[in-house]
Amino acid sequence: MPSPTDPVREAVPAGSAELPDPPSPDDVHARVVDWFAEHARDLPWRRPECTPWGVLVSEVMLQQTPVARVLPRWEEWLRRWPTPADAASAPAADILTVWDRLGYPRRALRLQAAAEAIVERHGGAVPESREELRALPGIGEYTAAAVACFAFGRPEVVVDTNIRRVHARVFSGAALPGQTYTAAQRRLAVELMPATEPDGGRTACAWNAATMELGALICTARSPQCAICPVAELCSWRAADFPPPTEEQKTRGQAWAGTDRQVRGAIMAVLRRGEPVAPEALLDGLDLPEASAEQRRRCLDSLLADGLARQTDAGITLPQ
Repeated sequence: MPSPTDPVREAVPAGSAELPDPPSPDDVHARVVDWFAEHARDLPWRRPECTPWGVLVSEVMLQQTPVARVLPRWEEWLRRWPTPADAASAPAADILTVWDRLGYPRRALRLQAAAEAIVERHGGAVPESREELRALPGIGEYTAAAVACFAFGRPEVVVDTNIRRVHARVFSGAALPGQTYTAAQRRLAVELMPATEPDGGRTACAWNAATMELGALICTARSPQCAICPVAELCSWRAADFPPPTEEQKTRGQAWAGTDRQVRGAIMAVLRRGEPVAPEALLDGLDLPEASAEQRRRCLDSLLADGLARQTDAGITLPQ
């Protein structure tokens, strides 16, 4: 039985039942990587011909956004701006228009800021190291590690929500990992990475991609398909008879209707049409009867403050 300080036990959220011994990481690595080799989706940013810039764009777009919505926007972005230099020199209005309805449009301006930094600091070539990537504007810990791994084959520890869920179920026996990425979960992710010496990190990089894909397609939050999971017979959650999530483990879904995000999105949709709009006409014309005048004004002010809109003599427009 593992000791109480074992990384697997340490990462179990509070309130979980007593669990059986976790599986051997080596056994899980082999099964998940083999499954991925056969079942991985053919996504353009995974293809050998995709550039590191294409990988970076995909990782930023995929934050909190489904693949189906990202695909057409990613293709249009790379068609318009195939290099960081192209994106860096583009008008901000074009950047936000191509971003369209991906949500969280500040990501689009941050991606352009990253492109500008790549041109200024790295001669227009996306840097390879996690540290250099992390130093770019708007690039966080996850994105830096993911680009270093998926674009350059560097065996960094990559952890997103899907990976956390697979780790929690297979190794810790928990139904869900909880909303917070804890220090214990971070240590577990490091412990579970395959050794890099035998093959220069190729298996470690494949493990990152495969675990992410398993969480996205099979080990989903609401409807896990355990009957076709390649590690079902090794899974600690299954061995513990699928204990339900505790209150700490549950993730609260984000509301949309009636929120400021919905109102901001509606304003941006009007501005992407390209014509200046008088503030009163813009706010009064929103097809959101439940949104108060105060909420509409607050959301417009926040877009102006964030640099996602600007006010001119002709009216409200996208930034230039």
